[in-house]
Amino acid sequence: MAHFLVKLIPPRKTFNDDMTEDERRVMRAHVDYWLPHLNAGLVIVMGPVADPEGAWAVMIANMPSRAWLEGVQAEDPAIRAGLGFRYENFVMPTLKVAPVEPLAPVSSISP
Repeated sequence: MAHFLVKLIPPRKTFNDDMTEDERRVMRAHVDYWLPHLNAGLVIVMGPVADPEGAWAVMIANMPSRAWLEGVQAEDPAIRAGLGFRYENFVMPTLKVAPVEPLAPVSSISP
């Protein structure tokens, strides 16, 4: 398995603020498409990023290969809709993942 940092770039920087109802439906289908991958552990985390430079979303994926990842992305409703979404994929040679439950109380960790 290989880990990837994935960026989903929407068709315009203002997308999060001004998406149309049709685009909103596509985004719901996009999330529904990725949830089984999240539940299967092929996606570790995903969600939109509040970047003042413009909208995008991030995913950390745990896929067998780049080809596998790109094949799954090609079936994403956001891509298939032909609205101008695109993915950028970056290999993560090493990845450290925290346990779901903190090992130490938050109060014992200094800022």
